[in-house]
Amino acid sequence: MEEGAKLHLKEWLITQIESGIYEGLCWEDDNKTMFRIPWKHAAKKDYKQTEDAALFKAWAVYKGKYKEGRDKADPTMWKTRLRCALNKSTDFQEVPERNQLDITEPYKVYCIQLDNGSAKPADSPQIKDKMIIQTKRSSKIPGSVEKEILSQNDSFKAKKEEENPLTENLMMEHMYCELTGKKPQNQVPAPITFFSPAPTMSDFRMKVTLLYQGQRVMQVTTSSPDGCFILQGRVPLGNERIYGPCTAQQLSFPSPGSVSLPSCMAEAMNRLLCHLERGVLLWVAQEGVFIKRFCQGRVYWSGPTAQHSDRPNKLEREKTFKLLDIPTFVSELQSCLQGRGPTPSYEIELCFGEEYPDPGIPKTKKLIMAQVVPLFAEELLQRFNLGETEEKRLVLGSNTEGEKM
Repeated sequence: MEEGAKLHLKEWLITQIESGIYEGLCWEDDNKTMFRIPWKHAAKKDYKQTEDAALFKAWAVYKGKYKEGRDKADPTMWKTRLRCALNKSTDFQEVPERNQLDITEPYKVYCIQLDNGSAKPADSPQIKDKMIIQTKRSSKIPGSVEKEILSQNDSFKAKKEEENPLTENLMMEHMYCELTGKKPQNQVPAPITFFSPAPTMSDFRMKVTLLYQGQRVMQVTTSSPDGCFILQGRVPLGNERIYGPCTAQQLSFPSPGSVSLPSCMAEAMNRLLCHLERGVLLWVAQEGVFIKRFCQGRVYWSGPTAQHSDRPNKLEREKTFKLLDIPTFVSELQSCLQGRGPTPSYEIELCFGEEYPDPGIPKTKKLIMAQVVPLFAEELLQRFNLGETEEKRLVLGSNTEGEKM
């Protein structure tokens, strides 16, 4: 296979399911929209690394993270990498109610997200063209998928060459996973190709504003292409040691004592902050703005892709949510410039510990909120004189000095 012609996780995993070489990896339904993946814990007495870690090892080999004879075998790390990739990918959604983790041969079930009602994943012509069913695996590397067995047709190569490898890294291997590839730090934003079906994103910065009862306590423009955590304290060092470094910027909630609040409000805020350790992870990728909640405390949000505008939208824990869809934003911007629609929305609001949106309570009364502005969108609108400056925009009330937010 030519260098750089790797499959996405979705295509790679469907190939493995269809191959039938991994025991327990199979379709859950006849329509091939859900699949089972073996999930035996390494601490079990009947755990056999050769069989039970074969799929996870194959993914590590395929991604270049493990080479037989060079690297020390680490089944726990292999499993972690594939789990992170599945959880971060927008192509998959875990189906917890179908999981069977307490049986002799435990497994998880994932649903494959179809693209705009397209053909079933395993029946896709592109997948069939790339699928070469393996008959026997080498005894030296059981269950691994070697690069040579996956042939690429011309159309697939062309599609891959157009895609941004940085985006794949961000989407596939993020939170507490070793991020593959070196990403440019503090890069100068390149022009965005709007009006194109696949805009080229290169500005991953966000302006994040934290507010306590409507008072601004922090405003930061992120600089890491890996996004940022908003959390109480810091990401535990033990996680980085186990799962590898994550270079996402860390924004810690300031002490409630940093603003003038009644003592009862400060106490309530301190109680809430105790439940926000690990916080949320936000990042911008080629397809949009994403978030994943890791904290115990509840988090609600509003934004361009929110299901409700008049009642709360809750972020489920350990699930990836798309807060803004870039292709939709670009389409709406084009319509706006042609006089066929309003200015597209791009601002996102997070509310920690309290339901939001909440028509009965003004946002300035909420204990802890965050406003997130993807700078590529703000700058695009300003380029066409469609945006508002911060001085003109009233977002969440005024801060302690009375300046408009």
